[in-house]
Amino acid sequence: MTTTANNAISSPKRTAASMKRLREMGLNTVYVEVWKDGYTEFPSQVMEKAIGVPFRVNPSPGEVVQRDLLEETMIEAHRNQLVYVAWFEYGFMAASAGTQNKLRARKDWLSLDKDGNEVAKNGFVWLNPLHPDAQDLLIGIVKEAIQKYDLDGIQLDDRIVWPYIDMGYDDYTRKLYAKENNGAQVPDDPREPHWVAWRQKKVEEFSKRFVREMREAGGKDLIISVSPGPHPWALQNYLIDWPAWSRWTDNPTWDEYIPQVYRMNYAAFDRDFRQQVGHMGDRNKDLIAGIRLVGDGPDSPREDVAKHAALTRETKSMGHCWWFSRGVLDVFSQEIADFYNVPKYGQAPHPRFGPGWRPAPIVLEKAQGGEWSAHVPAGSYRLIAKFGQSWRTMTTVKQAKSGTLSVRMPDATQVELLVKRR
Repeated sequence: MTTTANNAISSPKRTAASMKRLREMGLNTVYVEVWKDGYTEFPSQVMEKAIGVPFRVNPSPGEVVQRDLLEETMIEAHRNQLVYVAWFEYGFMAASAGTQNKLRARKDWLSLDKDGNEVAKNGFVWLNPLHPDAQDLLIGIVKEAIQKYDLDGIQLDDRIVWPYIDMGYDDYTRKLYAKENNGAQVPDDPREPHWVAWRQKKVEEFSKRFVREMREAGGKDLIISVSPGPHPWALQNYLIDWPAWSRWTDNPTWDEYIPQVYRMNYAAFDRDFRQQVGHMGDRNKDLIAGIRLVGDGPDSPREDVAKHAALTRETKSMGHCWWFSRGVLDVFSQEIADFYNVPKYGQAPHPRFGPGWRPAPIVLEKAQGGEWSAHVPAGSYRLIAKFGQSWRTMTTVKQAKSGTLSVRMPDATQVELLVKRR
């Protein structure tokens, strides 16, 4: 779910309607964009320190500009029993070619090609994945989200990579390469084998660091997810050998791999997803198919939609993930709902957490004097309250034993408790 090219989460009201509908259709997980075009979409002290702007959400015309999009979407997802993964879509990408933002103004952090251009051939401006400040920025904002919010998981997209094989000619990278290669200069040919291998190793080193630190910050129940380009194309162009990452024995590894097998028709998807299954071997159980429904070019053929998801069941992979919410909610909602057939089969549980991980909220009833109360089983909860169109997390409640919980909140229009998982 993204704020680009659709309005599914363009306002609190739309967010609530979208999450409710996704659950009713049979979805069990949402990945919501929270890092985009050089800005977090939640208040971040790390970003404020780095660029002076704590967060920014691009609104639809006439909508509210500044909202904590992460909290808003997470609350509505959890209210609808959906697993919520914070999607740090932009990874090391600082800006698109036509965007001038404060992160792009940090010229010493950027990756360049051999002609000194900061825009890669893929049309984006990238942070240098070797620069310690750029690494600390990305790790910092993700950790901050883990520590502040009750996330079920975090995901890096296909931008935890080398910016593009032609990139890496900035001063920082040149000096580091010379230091680690007996003074040798960076080769002019970006595909020179040693130069390629050196950069590929650096991408893997950061990947290992990222997973270690996120596991330490989030604990064993936090999903650490990556959504790379398909193998071996991503290796050849972005120097990322993600199937090899799944077989690490010297480092914690990613929990799920969602290659973006975004194809225009089922025949191409069938061919390429089966290749990914072959590359993963016994880690196929952690492989999720990234399925394209809409985007640049024509929509997926209507008759192909269910076939994509059925293939992931045939290959006994972990599951499938639809790109993106416009296709699910606006274009192919009937086909997807028919495939899941919730009235017949029930709600599919998340393959990692199982049923009941995010139970329905406990609704507090309002009494005189602004008191809200409910019978609450023992456990740890997030108390949320609605003011106008927006929900807010108010506090954490620890109920030592079952009993009545009462809170005074005269200005709230609704009050609920959500199970707290971390």
